[in-house]
Amino acid sequence: MTRRDSAGERDGAGAAEAATTAGDGTAAGATAAGGGEVRATVDVDRSDAGYRAWLKEAVRKVQADANRSADTHLLRFPLPERWGIDLYLKDESTHPTGSLKHRLARSLFLYGLCNGWIRPGKPVIEASSGSTAVSEAYFAKLIGVPFIAVMPRTTSAEKCRLIEFHGGRCHFVDDSRRLYEESADLAARTGGHYMDQFTYAERATDWRGNNNIAESIYQQLRLERYPEPAWIVATAGTGGTSATVARYVRYMQYDTRICVPDPENSCFFDGWTRDDPEARSEHGSRIEGIGRPRMEPSFVPGAVDRMMKVPDAASIAAVRALERAIGRKAGGSTGTGLWSALKIVAEMVAAGSQGSVVTLLCDPGDRYLDKYYSDAWLSRQGLDIAPYTVTLDRFLADGVWPDSA
Repeated sequence: MTRRDSAGERDGAGAAEAATTAGDGTAAGATAAGGGEVRATVDVDRSDAGYRAWLKEAVRKVQADANRSADTHLLRFPLPERWGIDLYLKDESTHPTGSLKHRLARSLFLYGLCNGWIRPGKPVIEASSGSTAVSEAYFAKLIGVPFIAVMPRTTSAEKCRLIEFHGGRCHFVDDSRRLYEESADLAARTGGHYMDQFTYAERATDWRGNNNIAESIYQQLRLERYPEPAWIVATAGTGGTSATVARYVRYMQYDTRICVPDPENSCFFDGWTRDDPEARSEHGSRIEGIGRPRMEPSFVPGAVDRMMKVPDAASIAAVRALERAIGRKAGGSTGTGLWSALKIVAEMVAAGSQGSVVTLLCDPGDRYLDKYYSDAWLSRQGLDIAPYTVTLDRFLADGVWPDSA
């Protein structure tokens, strides 16, 4: 009989094999007393005590991070009291790596570790437009493995700096449509693990609860005047957050509906409205973190109640309006969600209904000072936010939302 010692090495009696192998590749055995052949059991034991010890410590570190991190705040966006409507922003920028993607990265690392995909000394590779890569670089450093982010060359300089700050390396591609292929190729060349957030985001998170973002929202709303929101607005990059929220809502039998706003140069809206899983966009999204050129596996169309196609200029006008309202800068994806949430609030005002709406503050605006807060960048992109700013200012003043916006 063989066993493995603490280093995972085989320690057999005299190093002899328990069974020999016949010419056809099967284990040969002895002849039984009754004349029939007794064939040996083929037994391959790949257990490795050293790897399991490393794995246990890696999982402990990732879970300890979740235990240390206090839940994120639920901020109120100021609306006129007479409307009887409350608008909240789930502030995911307060995570240790500063974005909503911290939750996703933690779930993906636990998923990869427990599936045996992430191994000591081998790099973790991810296709990302920035924030997921920042968070994954953090967790890779936490458990002591290399990290490589495959990103569009247009990714903001601040995100690149943060990836490198956490010990990661940036690998740029000129065509964002090649992110997936280049990531898989790089994993094959290095012997690493391609995390593939766009496939695994919706399945790595426990959508039934376990302090996911949806459970957290409802817990924080329980003492508010409208504890069950009429709408939760969640933008989509992988689609994992909207899938988690929607599944939780259905599982808990709430009446809340889910709206997913989509930016320009993204295929999610077209694929959803046309019921077309092959929908494509030929251009990359200018709103970092959301919008994709293909229908990602983690985007679950059947869980979505409503979608909006939001002009990029409207998204940027909305994050600037957010700063004027609460004194906080946020990224462009927050603006996409806020524009849609305010449009829903306008519909509720027009209908005379009351209730609450929740959207997300996805990441801080200091990562985008050279983009969404730069008038020079807006000019180079041909984006005019003035008409959308007028729409928001007028709505917040008198409750009127233009039909054309």
